[in-house]
Amino acid sequence: MPERTTATTMPEATDAAAATAALELADWRRQVAELYGEVRRLASRDPRAAWERWRTARERLYREHPQSPVAAAERGGFRARHFPYDPGLRFELPLLPADGRRPEDRADAGPDRRRSPVPGPGPLRLPTSAAPVEPLAFDRVGWLAVPFPAGTRRLALFRLRDYAGGLFLPVGDATNGAATYGAGRYVLDTAKGADLGGDAAAGTLVVDFNFAFQPSCAFDPRWACPLAPAENRLDLPIEAGERLA
Repeated sequence: MPERTTATTMPEATDAAAATAALELADWRRQVAELYGEVRRLASRDPRAAWERWRTARERLYREHPQSPVAAAERGGFRARHFPYDPGLRFELPLLPADGRRPEDRADAGPDRRRSPVPGPGPLRLPTSAAPVEPLAFDRVGWLAVPFPAGTRRLALFRLRDYAGGLFLPVGDATNGAATYGAGRYVLDTAKGADLGGDAAAGTLVVDFNFAFQPSCAFDPRWACPLAPAENRLDLPIEAGERLA
């Protein structure tokens, strides 16, 4: 997750504490990347088993790891909550171009695809959960047309402009503010290892909403998280993935 702690809420650390925190963070990211590697291998045979492994491993990390986004005082009793697994919310989707053309203008477009703004020049500044933090710069690299049972909706796929350059898919939906975090959830964040796979040669990505997860700021306001912009806020509920209530 491209998230940062806010400068106003973190005490100054000694050199030794900072070094320890850096190593712990590297270990957190390593374990997350290894988990998603396991998820991709399992999902090629049994997506539900991959999801079961993902949710139990993430709960353990959130409860036990020193870099957990959950506040330290709450980790011991932390239990993850999830919607039931829905095989109909797993897709492998082609990435439609972000070259100024609207997806509905393409030959393969259907009448139920919603209109969204044509990409403009320069980086995008996604909204963040902590106003004092400078928003991260992203590019919109394309569109994903998702064939939900209620009709096709499209989502923008972003690329982080900073060092890692990862792909980022934040999503808002009608469960936000009730069952899930009010500002949305993440489905992909490849810079931090949250990568469900795809086929680069075919130009596709795996998008499985059963793996939608809360950003760190949902657990503790000391985290500053980029949030789903208006173009990625859906008019339907996605009852899959992590939930808060």
